[in-house]
Amino acid sequence: MKSMPFTLKPFERKMLILIILCLSIVLEGTSQTQPKVLVAAQPENAGFSSQRLSRLDTAMADWVKKQWINGSVAMIVRKGKVVFHKSYGYNDLNTRQPLDKNGIFRIASQTKAITTVAAMMLWEEGKFSLEDPVFKYIPAYKIVAVLKDFNAKDSTFTTVPAYRPITIRDLLNHTSGLGYPAIGTPEENAIYAKSALTGGVGTKNQKLSEAMTKLAGLPLFFQPGQKWKYGLNTDLLGYLIEIWSGMTLEEYFSKKIFKPLKMNDTYFNVPKEKSSKLVNFFQEDSTGLHQQASVFGGTLNLNFPLEHTDYFSGGGGLSSTITDYAVFLQMLLNGGQYNGVRLLSRNSVRMMTMNQIGDLSVGENKFGFGFSIITENGSRLGPSQAGTYSWGGVFSTTYWVDPKEEMIVLLYRQVWGPHVTDTDKAFKPLVYQALND
Repeated sequence: MKSMPFTLKPFERKMLILIILCLSIVLEGTSQTQPKVLVAAQPENAGFSSQRLSRLDTAMADWVKKQWINGSVAMIVRKGKVVFHKSYGYNDLNTRQPLDKNGIFRIASQTKAITTVAAMMLWEEGKFSLEDPVFKYIPAYKIVAVLKDFNAKDSTFTTVPAYRPITIRDLLNHTSGLGYPAIGTPEENAIYAKSALTGGVGTKNQKLSEAMTKLAGLPLFFQPGQKWKYGLNTDLLGYLIEIWSGMTLEEYFSKKIFKPLKMNDTYFNVPKEKSSKLVNFFQEDSTGLHQQASVFGGTLNLNFPLEHTDYFSGGGGLSSTITDYAVFLQMLLNGGQYNGVRLLSRNSVRMMTMNQIGDLSVGENKFGFGFSIITENGSRLGPSQAGTYSWGGVFSTTYWVDPKEEMIVLLYRQVWGPHVTDTDKAFKPLVYQALND
């Protein structure tokens, strides 16, 4: 028996086409809202041009040839697809040992975003309110004062009472009035040095609890909420996390963030068996690039990640790989979850990555909880879209997340020198010019 041909009437054909289109739109929308997990892919599969990315490839190799830097590692992720992950240059200029793209870098202030996530996780558990005064948990902060006059000759000072207590929100958005040892104003540096307070990186022979309690007795540098100023806020927040959780910051990070996300190379104390992965540090002077054993006049030994410490600086103590940190950032871009693990609700991430300082400003931009936020006005200065959030570390690591482009970008170096700024200025345009969709 002959089979009958299957034919559709014009009306039926139109209806079938309409159904197929609707299904494709639904499926595409479902795919876009699925949490992304990092996977290597060809650039074209994520809206990049391989040909145009070669410009970035050439530039990063040139920075090494020009001896601007010893080397660097970069990663670009779009829609969960890793389209660029390469290293350039050398970890040892004498032996020409290549810089490992999976090396462990001192990430310093990139620790702040992780501490902020930890605090928000505990906030979601009801451990505190954002408007709680710090003294509710650390009584030494019951009475705080603000610097009035400072005598540079002997570091003595006078104060006036603070108008109100410091709150947890003030710590999260850096409006508390706290300063930063060594990298702050001359007044901050002198007052903190006199009390042996540090920025937390490589600190030994101190307890975090003692240092943060001592901090309460020193002056604030403006009235709480009056200004935005980068300070020891996140170190104090780290101590509060220890109080709220009943764990050390090291234990909390490991149990609640690193192990769930499989960030297996992120540590306060890098294990001995991974010591060979710690990347060397260099500094440029008039004679070239030189590997350094210490910085800040010899006061900070750069082997600090390998020298055991119990002082867990929430503001700058971690070392990590570019891949581990990309996973952490993808978790945030996913709205608080990664690979089936949810750390935060999407609305907590929304709060972290929006303006939390009102009419105050950070240059042309704003600040959320733990991140600088590019404003619409600030976006005119570069290719990143408004809403992009970012930060970096003092040892020349940096990152940003551009939610509108669904993109994460990281650039890791371990070098200081005048040409590091040149690489920063060139890097971002080279990334964005390669978008091709």
